[in-house]
Amino acid sequence: QVRLVESGGGLVQPGGSLRLSCAASGSILVINAMGWYRQAPGKERELVASITSGGSTKYVDSAKGRFTISRDGAKNTVYLQMNSLKPEDTAVYYCNAVVRTSYTGNYWGQGTQVTVSS
Repeated sequence: QVRLVESGGGLVQPGGSLRLSCAASGSILVINAMGWYRQAPGKERELVASITSGGSTKYVDSAKGRFTISRDGAKNTVYLQMNSLKPEDTAVYYCNAVVRTSYTGNYWGQGTQVTVSS
């Protein structure tokens, strides 16, 4: 099995920054991709940013220029640096990973709350 543990959420004022971390552990052979999704109250979960094992990244339009996703392959960890945060970034942020063990599966973290408010 694979476990994803997130950290780094919290309360921040508009214009502030937060850094989310997500560490994967378990019977991992290869991590094909990792990413961050978010879900605000009353809204569907959306992809915020993703990164492949080769380093290719993808961002939702609202995050471009403000958020940066990166990964440490040796630590099986993905990071999301969020700058210039806005109230509309408030949501529960979920880590996601596509991981090959004895098969290839899609795994989720438990979620971490990010609240942007003055």
